[in-house]
Amino acid sequence: MSRLEGKVALITGAARGQGRSHALGLAKEGADIIAIDIADQIGSVPYPMASPDDLKETARLVEELGRRVVTAQADVRNLQQMQAAVADGLAEFGKIDIVCANAGIISANKVLDLTEDQWNDMIDTNLTGVFHTVKAAVPNMVERGEGGSVIFTGSTSSLSGYPNVGHYVAAKHGIVGLMHTLANELGPQGIRVNAVHPTNVNTKLLQNETFYGLFRPDLEHPTLEDSRPAFATMHSLPNIPWVEPIDITNAIIFLASDESRYITGINLPIDAGASQKVGG
Repeated sequence: MSRLEGKVALITGAARGQGRSHALGLAKEGADIIAIDIADQIGSVPYPMASPDDLKETARLVEELGRRVVTAQADVRNLQQMQAAVADGLAEFGKIDIVCANAGIISANKVLDLTEDQWNDMIDTNLTGVFHTVKAAVPNMVERGEGGSVIFTGSTSSLSGYPNVGHYVAAKHGIVGLMHTLANELGPQGIRVNAVHPTNVNTKLLQNETFYGLFRPDLEHPTLEDSRPAFATMHSLPNIPWVEPIDITNAIIFLASDESRYITGINLPIDAGASQKVGG
């Protein structure tokens, strides 16, 4: 039997990148999927975000694996949209067992130069969006009384501070506090709450000129090849500029499964040693 046979997993940011990887990984392990994504552009985000076609492709790939899927184009910044998306998923599947609060954005500026839009879009998406996901999806877990697993996507920025992304760091630190609190509040209902903290992951969020510029500020228009050596210096393991989405998905599957049945309230770095190197 697959590790997640008979389970239903809700994933935000599911149209591409880590979210799509998680949807496919959980589906391969037997879960049906509620795939949610804004599938639209946020004004302060400097790279193209996912499209409705990306979300449809995630659904196609899940169905190709023989699992059922419900999609919703919903903005995690909007609680009513999230509640409607959850209602559609429950109408189809009747329950939610796993919640992956994965949706996230990035932009860059020194703290004193951040615009209000950059700050608000970041906090509303990367922190309030996680709260909205929990607020919309977890009551079903509580009402059913059969436990469950909630997993937040943090970052090495959840564990340390980095220049030029202070709003991102603040949001990612915030979800750690929320995770620890929920682990205590939801533990009596058998619901486990954990966070994974990736280093740079090979997705569109990383692979864009804005992010390259954070690592090569000496260049006006840095490329991937310009930035690759600088990415690698972050990690204590050798010659690793980034990890792949599947590396995070493998941790998500573990935390969603009964293999981690007594694990709650933890911060799990998947970072090739970046958090240790920075901390040192």
